[in-house]
Amino acid sequence: MSTFGTLFRVTTYGESHCASVGAIIDGCPPGLPLDSQDVQTQLSRRRPGQSNLTTPRDEKDLVHLQSGIEHGITLGTPIGLLVKNEDQRPRDYSETDLYPRPSHADWTYLEKYGVKASSGGGRSSARETIGRVAAGAIAEKYLKLTHGIEIVAFVSSVGKVKLPSTVSSPSQASSEDDDIVEDSLSPEFVNLLKTVTRAQVDAHLTRCPHPETAERMTKRIIRAKEAQDSIGGTVTCVIRGVPSGLGEPVFDKLEAKLGHAMLSIPATKGFEIGSGFRGTEVPGSKHNDPFVSKADGSLGTSTNWSGGIQGGISNGEDIYFRVGFKSPATISQAQETVQYDGTSGTLAARGRHDPCVVPRAVPIVEAMASLVIIDQLLIQNARKTASSLLPTITTLPPTMVKPASSA
Repeated sequence: MSTFGTLFRVTTYGESHCASVGAIIDGCPPGLPLDSQDVQTQLSRRRPGQSNLTTPRDEKDLVHLQSGIEHGITLGTPIGLLVKNEDQRPRDYSETDLYPRPSHADWTYLEKYGVKASSGGGRSSARETIGRVAAGAIAEKYLKLTHGIEIVAFVSSVGKVKLPSTVSSPSQASSEDDDIVEDSLSPEFVNLLKTVTRAQVDAHLTRCPHPETAERMTKRIIRAKEAQDSIGGTVTCVIRGVPSGLGEPVFDKLEAKLGHAMLSIPATKGFEIGSGFRGTEVPGSKHNDPFVSKADGSLGTSTNWSGGIQGGISNGEDIYFRVGFKSPATISQAQETVQYDGTSGTLAARGRHDPCVVPRAVPIVEAMASLVIIDQLLIQNARKTASSLLPTITTLPPTMVKPASSA
């Protein structure tokens, strides 16, 4: 369906070449100071035509707030917003009348609905993410004002060009011990997760905050573009300041909700949180995150292989994860394929496309992260409020009950 969230519910609408795209946000708390610029900042980071590394489609993506706000304050009623599609070129997609484009949703949408959009990717197009980014910007402002939560995403790889993130493992050739896996996060990468800002991310067109790697990424994207080809990559996201206790075991674990959100973004092919797949190679004795006492008397962990989530619930540490994006399916090279009737042929796709989507995916990842966190925060606050109305528990051992002063 087209709705995401439980208490903070976002419904997006629109296709890639219809009159407009947008969203309805239901459940935004009343009293939040909000104007169009709060939303526009993130939409402008997502919009096409930003540089020679992205699609040349010329869309300003100006947001129009339609409801739920008066005098710059949210009313608690549904917020409607829309963005007009201005640079439409449906004629660029006339070949899709005959051919299902390789690795696109043309065929699967037709199989599912019995009808499909005649141009572009329809609902599978990245234009659909405008509503997500706009809604995420609203959620993010609430999270920042109420809890100081910060969400920053950045490009961590393009093709085989990767941001340095780990301490090199000792050579396996010099040891027969398969348990020697020292591929821990480097101090530099840990510091990056703790300190990186969006200004640092946006300082380079690739949105990689490591200048040397960013230059190599640029060359790789340009090489794909000049070859009329495309290339994929990964986006890493860190969420700082998340309170402990968020997440709904068993089936709605916080990492499961984040995975759901990220894998709903067009072109995504992978999600890993914390140590991810590297955690399968590290013995438990090295992978465990020992508890320590923080300066404020609360508990924390000395390492963060868990990525800020344990048992499906946030533990108060930074949450970090990585999302994999495939190479864009639309390329200008001629491809041997078949028509809808099975007749063999050659498809030379037209249209405007990104040679690599990850630079523009950064604000989309941030938006989906904010939608997950605000929803889980509202759910947890509702539970805590309901619990606070009950008599104080005095019949259980102290180790089973959180002290009222720290609740």
